[in-house]
Amino acid sequence: MAGLDRGTMLALGAMAMAVFVIANDITALSVALPEIEGDFDVDVSSVQWVINIYALVFGVLIVTGGRLADMFGRRRVFFLGSAIFAGFSVLGGAAQDDLWLIVCRALMGIGGAMMWPAVLGMTYSLLPEDKAGLAGGLIIGAAGFGNAAGPLLGGALTEALSWRWILFVNLPIAAFACLVTWRAVRESRAETGRERIDYLGITTLSVGLMALLLALDQVTLWGWSDPRIVGLFALCVALLVVFAIAERHAGPRALIPRDVMGNPAFRSACGATLLMSAVFFAVLLFLPQFMQKILGYGPLKAGAALLPLMGVFAATSFVAGPLYQRLGAKAIVSAGATCLAVGTFLISLVEHDWGWASLVPGMIVTGAGIGLFYSSITTAGVTALDPSRSSLAGGVVYMFQVAGGSIGLGLTTTVFTTASEDKLQADLAGSRLSGDEIDSLHGALAGTESATSLLGRFPAETADRLVELVREAFAAGMQWGFRLVALLALAGLVVSVLFVGGSLLGARRRPAAQAEQPGGGAGAG
Repeated sequence: MAGLDRGTMLALGAMAMAVFVIANDITALSVALPEIEGDFDVDVSSVQWVINIYALVFGVLIVTGGRLADMFGRRRVFFLGSAIFAGFSVLGGAAQDDLWLIVCRALMGIGGAMMWPAVLGMTYSLLPEDKAGLAGGLIIGAAGFGNAAGPLLGGALTEALSWRWILFVNLPIAAFACLVTWRAVRESRAETGRERIDYLGITTLSVGLMALLLALDQVTLWGWSDPRIVGLFALCVALLVVFAIAERHAGPRALIPRDVMGNPAFRSACGATLLMSAVFFAVLLFLPQFMQKILGYGPLKAGAALLPLMGVFAATSFVAGPLYQRLGAKAIVSAGATCLAVGTFLISLVEHDWGWASLVPGMIVTGAGIGLFYSSITTAGVTALDPSRSSLAGGVVYMFQVAGGSIGLGLTTTVFTTASEDKLQADLAGSRLSGDEIDSLHGALAGTESATSLLGRFPAETADRLVELVREAFAAGMQWGFRLVALLALAGLVVSVLFVGGSLLGARRRPAAQAEQPGGGAGAG
C-alpha cells in the first residue's frame, strides 16, 4: 500500500478491525456452546440459536444496511451500527439465561448488518481509483481471517476467562474503530437520489424464515402434527408468498429487485449458494461439540483442533481467485461444491469411539471446498449482472448464503436431535427411567444441572455406562445430520455443474442444433 499516508493506513486498519470482529462473532462462539449449555441448563437445539439468529438477522438485513448507508451517510450509519453491535454484545455477555442471550445476538445482527456495508463503502472512499481493488481484498481478507481465527480466539477466551468475554471484547474494539473513523474518515454517501426502504419485503422475509426455524426447533418437542408446528409452517409459506408478490410490485426499491433475480446466471449462483451453505454452519456447530463432548477437549484445544478446516479454508481462499481467472466459474465452483459434498460425507462416517485423526480428512476436504466455493460463487454472481449492480449483487448472494446456512442448520439440528433421542430412547427402553429423565440425560456431556443431578442417583459404574450411551447417541445424531448436509451439498453440486457459469444443458443443445444446419458441424459431411 505504498503511497498512502499514515492517516489513511490507520483508517484502513480500523475498517479491517471492524470487519474482523463482525466475522469473528459468527464463528468464535462455536467452541463455547457446550459451556453455554452447562451454564443455562439447555440442549443443543436451544444453543444453536446463538449462532443461527445472529447470522440470520445479519444476512437478511445486510442489503438494507447498505441502502441506509448510501442514503444517510456511511460514517453515520457505521457509528449507529457500532453502538448497537457493541451495546448488545455487552448485554449478551451479561445474559442470565439462553433467551436473554439469543435476543441480544439477534440485535447484534442488526448492528453488524449496518456496519458491514458502511465499512465497505468507506474503504472504497479512502482509496484512490488506481488502488480501489485493494478495498475488496482488504474486506474479504479481514472477514476470512476473522472467520478462520474465531474458534481459536473464542476457545482461548472461554478457557482463560469465560465465554462471556467473547462478547465483552467487542466493546473496546468497536470503540477504537469508531474513534479512528471519526478522526480519519470523511462522511460519504451515494450520489443517487434517496431510495425508499422495502419494509414489507424485509418484514415478510425475516418473519417467514424465523417461523420456519422456530418450527424446526420445536418439532422434536411438539411433534410434526402439532397444530402449533402446522401453524408455523403455514405462516412461513404464507409470508414467503407475500414476500414474492411484494417484490414483484416493489420496483427498484425491492429488497431483491426483479431485474436482479430475473438474471438466470445470478439466480443459479444464489440457488447453489442456498443449498451449499448448510455445510459451514453445521461444521461450526457440531465439530466443536464432538471434540468437547466426545473427545474430552477443552474450548481452546477444540478451537485449535479446527485448524485443518479453517487453515485450509483460509489458504484455499487466496488461490481461488487466480484459479477462477484461469479456469472459469464452472470449473472452480463445481470443484468447491464437490469438496463440500465429499468432505461432509467423510465427517458423517465418524463413530463415537474414533479419535481426532478420523475427522482430519473430512475437515481438510471441507475446508478446501469452502475456500474454493464461496469466493468463486460470489464472483460468478456479481459478474453476471451489470457493474452498477455489483454492491447489491454481493449483498444478495451473501443474504442467500446466510439464509441457506440458517435454514440448513435448523434442518440439521432437527435431524440430529431426532436421531440422537431415538437412539437413546431405544437403548434405555428396558430401563426404569421415564421419557423426561432420558431426555435430560442428553445434557450429561455438557454437565447440565439436571443431567448431573440424575446421574448422581446411580452407582458410578451405572452412571458411566449411561454417559457412554449418551455419547453413542450424540455420534449417531451427528452422523445423520451430516448425511443430510452431504445430500444438500450434492444438490448444490448438481446446480453448480448444470447452471453456474453458463447452462451446461444449453451448451449441449447449441452444438446439436448447429450440427443439423447445412454446412454446420458434423452434419456437413
